[in-house]
Amino acid sequence: MSAGAEETAGPTAVPVVLWSRLLRPGLLVGHVVVLALFLLCLRFAGWQWERAELSGWNVQHVSYALQWPTFGVMGLFFYWRMLRIEIERHPDEDEPSSSLVLYQRPRIDTSGDPELAAYNAYLAELNETVLQQRG
Repeated sequence: MSAGAEETAGPTAVPVVLWSRLLRPGLLVGHVVVLALFLLCLRFAGWQWERAELSGWNVQHVSYALQWPTFGVMGLFFYWRMLRIEIERHPDEDEPSSSLVLYQRPRIDTSGDPELAAYNAYLAELNETVLQQRG
């Protein structure tokens, strides 16, 4: 471990580099948005609970009152998973999105039915035409 990369800021021994990665402007916006949406889900749950009380414990309102906190917790969980992936990623690596393959050429099955192979070849030709038109 290098001394500069693993500086700590107190008894919790959390690396300063980790905090600098988690407090980037883009992630700060994400933190605020996820927290606001979680609180909004809790507010909707309270509102649905009030509606359930006023309507004589209507099953629909009670189920919505239970669903909203579930949605909020799911959002927090998935955001936490995204942050863990960001933390485990080496800081010198490229951005994760740059390594994604957005398009792969279709594989044409030429074995078996000749009519199907001819149709697949026709679709591949149409695909090539569209790709050439786009760019």
